[in-house]
Amino acid sequence: MGVKYLWDVLEPCKKTYPLDHLQNKKVCVDLSCWMVELHKVNQSYCATKEKVYLRGFFHRLRALIALNCSIILVSDGSIPGIKVPTYRRRLKARFEVPDDGGVEPGKETSLRRNMGSEFSCMIKEAKVIASTLGVLCLDGVEEAEAQCALLNSENLCDACFSSDSDIFLFGSKTVYREICLGEGGHVVCYEMEDIKKKLGLGRNSLIALALLLGSDYSQGIRGIRQEKACEIVRSVGENIILEKVSSEGLSFVKKPRNSKKQARPKKGTLPLVTINGRNHDPEGLEEIKEVIDAFMNPKCHKADSNTVSRALAEFNFQRTKLQEICHQYFEWPPEKTDEYILPKIAERNLRRFAILQSRSTEVAVNLPLHKPQVSEKCPVSEIIKTRKVQGRESFEVSWNDLEGLETSIVPADLVERACPEKIIEFKEKKEAKKKKKPKQKQPKSKERETSSPTKASSLIELSLQLQQIDLNSTSVLARSTVEEAGQEKEQHKSKKHDYLRLLDSPAKENSNNGWSTIGNFGVGPSSCSFYPEAEVIDLISPCLKARSKNVSRSYQEQKCQEQKSLDHKLENVIELSDSDADDDDDEHCRKARELRMFLENIRKDVIL
Repeated sequence: MGVKYLWDVLEPCKKTYPLDHLQNKKVCVDLSCWMVELHKVNQSYCATKEKVYLRGFFHRLRALIALNCSIILVSDGSIPGIKVPTYRRRLKARFEVPDDGGVEPGKETSLRRNMGSEFSCMIKEAKVIASTLGVLCLDGVEEAEAQCALLNSENLCDACFSSDSDIFLFGSKTVYREICLGEGGHVVCYEMEDIKKKLGLGRNSLIALALLLGSDYSQGIRGIRQEKACEIVRSVGENIILEKVSSEGLSFVKKPRNSKKQARPKKGTLPLVTINGRNHDPEGLEEIKEVIDAFMNPKCHKADSNTVSRALAEFNFQRTKLQEICHQYFEWPPEKTDEYILPKIAERNLRRFAILQSRSTEVAVNLPLHKPQVSEKCPVSEIIKTRKVQGRESFEVSWNDLEGLETSIVPADLVERACPEKIIEFKEKKEAKKKKKPKQKQPKSKERETSSPTKASSLIELSLQLQQIDLNSTSVLARSTVEEAGQEKEQHKSKKHDYLRLLDSPAKENSNNGWSTIGNFGVGPSSCSFYPEAEVIDLISPCLKARSKNVSRSYQEQKCQEQKSLDHKLENVIELSDSDADDDDDEHCRKARELRMFLENIRKDVIL
């Protein structure tokens, strides 16, 4: 828990950084805080049985490994004696801590944790899976956050992960309270420098706040709010606040109005820091000094100890053992475990290679005559294609000497820092492929149609209109030609019909003078009458028999001759009409062809 309401006091100093802020850093992690957070996400029986908390822990380690973030896990040791009353109250005594009500407040000794509890088993599982990833755990003497703060204050790590606010009271300089993975991943950061500048509170002032507001080591003063407590502490000053509290107690704190008189602490509970005359007695001052000493001088492994040195050493990733552990805990096949972890290991190797490259460049700048040589081989074999992951430019690359992984996706800026020559090779290959397979150029008309949708639509409409005009003109010409041919045919039929009708008339004496053709199958005016106007034929007269016989013979002979000549003329007329029709068809085809050529020229001029 830490100090009551301290995170609310520090809210103005809260900063949010993207997850990349952790790259190439070394961080200490309060393992108990992480496991409590992950277990709170889902506390159902199924989630616990399927070890959802452990999967979340595994994915957090994956994310930090990919960023080349060195991790030092720190677990809690024994419970400090001054914290035992709080521990009993928090866990209700019967779960881990035996009832020891005869112990006076402030005289408790440190208490070993129950290593068989459910939470202790969760910590063990986390240590096992972390060790296979090359991350070892440092077992603290007492408080894990105190050990993390010591490493941070000694500059053995860049920051600490903890949700206990009292880590600042132990001396930590940079604290990451929260971490979020996935899209938009970030960390929530608090820095001691910001707390001093913005709030005017240093480490001594924060310890004084813990005495006023309450913490794991004291109950604080009832009825005082965090704003009032901050004003009181700032009014005394950072440098003398602890001296004043140690020598005088909290007599300088004014008693709040309508506050009830505080009772004496019961046995087995935290000491109550009062504001009446009792804080001047030696017992009260001694309790305050114990709280101050617990924060200023916690029990931890020294920074130069062998235990800390072993925890800071790097260990190799154990692929086979990790596969076995993941199969045991999560029932994952080896392929799924490799799919999760190998791309992250490859990305970490590339980041480390980028650091070597940058250092060699710095050496070359500082020492121009020195020729730096990077002994390690670039882990990237070649760039396969460009990618975009969560809006970030990336490359799909193949790897050298990494068993079980052929390709994966890494950020483009990382490849540019580590091996810019690979990007140049990739671009050259891409250009070479374009030259080998030139793109087929579309006609200008098609390019313009595709480039301008409105223009393309207008050209299509114009083309349809021209085609319609062409069809209409062709149909009109064909219709006119057909009509002319039909009219000529009707004329020929009518003339032939008149000619045959006249031939059937019985007029022998005028038959030789009655016909005269003019032009092509014309009929003259002499054909209008075959008999004299004065002659009257009596059809009842009997003398007509002999006459009709004579007339019929001569008439039939003449009729045969005239029929032959008429057939000859009709053949000539038909041949002439056929030749005229053929000429008309040729003329029509030529005119239609010229019209089509004219329309095509118009269409090309409009498009160009």
